[in-house]
Amino acid sequence: MSTGLAFGILAVYFLLLIVVAHFTSKGADTNTFFTANKQSPWWLVAFGMIGTSISGVTFISVPGDVGKVSLSYYQIILGNLVGYFVIATVLLPLYYKLNLISIYTYLEKRFGFWSYKTGSAFFLLARTLGSAARLFLAVQVLQLAIFDNWHVPFAVSALVTISLIWVYTYKGGVKTIIVTDTLQTFFLLTALALTIILINDKLGLSFSGMISTIQESKYSKMFFFDDFSYKHHFVKDFISGAFIAIVMTGLDQDLMQKNLTCKNIGEAQKNMFWFCCTFAVVTLMFIALGALLYIYADKIGFAIPTKTDQLYPMLALGGHFGTVAAITFLLGITAATYASSDSALTALTTAFCIDFMHIEKFEESQRTKIKHYVHIGFSALFFVVIMIFYAFSEQSIVSAVFNIAGYTYGPLLGLFSFGLFTKTPVKDKLVPYLCVASPILTYIIDSNSQAWLNGYQFGFEKLLVNGAITFIGLWLLRKPE
Repeated sequence: MSTGLAFGILAVYFLLLIVVAHFTSKGADTNTFFTANKQSPWWLVAFGMIGTSISGVTFISVPGDVGKVSLSYYQIILGNLVGYFVIATVLLPLYYKLNLISIYTYLEKRFGFWSYKTGSAFFLLARTLGSAARLFLAVQVLQLAIFDNWHVPFAVSALVTISLIWVYTYKGGVKTIIVTDTLQTFFLLTALALTIILINDKLGLSFSGMISTIQESKYSKMFFFDDFSYKHHFVKDFISGAFIAIVMTGLDQDLMQKNLTCKNIGEAQKNMFWFCCTFAVVTLMFIALGALLYIYADKIGFAIPTKTDQLYPMLALGGHFGTVAAITFLLGITAATYASSDSALTALTTAFCIDFMHIEKFEESQRTKIKHYVHIGFSALFFVVIMIFYAFSEQSIVSAVFNIAGYTYGPLLGLFSFGLFTKTPVKDKLVPYLCVASPILTYIIDSNSQAWLNGYQFGFEKLLVNGAITFIGLWLLRKPE
């Protein structure tokens, strides 16, 4: 695919997003930016959440990771379904009952001022790092498809990418995002389906032939029960998947902000149910795509790149599956990553404005100004973090995202679980120290697990260790009766 064609496609794509933003932001105020005036149809939220949850990580890194871990990623997805059930039946009713805009306000009601600020701060850290990692993938693809051919530096590519997000979200906020994410989810799913069809055509496979070819390949193993010390043992991945869903969706302002725009708790729960069913099917398609990519690469003798995240874009943009595949890939990765990153930018702005700027105390004109500057500030922070990833990232981004989550979401897991499952008050002023110490202790345990625990390797379950340390620490910080 030529550079000019790639640029033209993306120009039309972003023009479409800006047009949508123009119409959805008419008459918007800060309430519209933060809550969409609680008028979002549940089915629109559910469909758009697919794109937000999948992101560029699933689109590129999950297929690329199949060469290393086969189809074992689906063990995590099965665990996710349990986590989504907990969100729908425990967390959403709590958030609607308290009529929250920022979900971390719950921590102030339950523990006090310092716990509240700590919880929100850990979200800001977790979502900034996680979303920047996801956006880093999209910038890499744009660099490969367009900017390298024009000798444009990576830093400029990153700046342009972030600026485009800012342009179409700065006014309408979550109301605009619910519509644009729905549009982007459509492009994402279209790209996924078309790519699978085109690869099958290259391999000469029917649908049943595709299934049997994957089953007979060396990449077919999905469930690992043999060696419990292996970091992707089924029990580890399944349990980790449940808690990853709880923390990265249920305790995350980004995903919950969309749910809280539904008209009532019934519609929010309906949204969560349909979302998780669709998410499970779509992710299964992505790992099947990964197996097909490796099977195709083996067949033609294509050298697997050291960074396996690059396998899909190299094959798709390299013309192996034709121009249609290249176009749909470019639209798909862009849609997937922007659907995740635009909502993250809005959620970060919301959390900071509500939890730290206390924006509700100001008049609307002042609220708009504060929101505007915070929005710009987080856009700039995204740029800085992306450049850090560019300088130092060597591992698969899907692994990087979950490693980040294990350390940054663990204190949130401990805080919310202690708040929900006990009625014990704690020494609120000491909570920030505990929440900083918990990830440090988790890192020490993880680094020495093989020596201390007879060869045991921690996978994504380090999140549980982190949360447990926070939970135990809160128990030790309880106030005397």
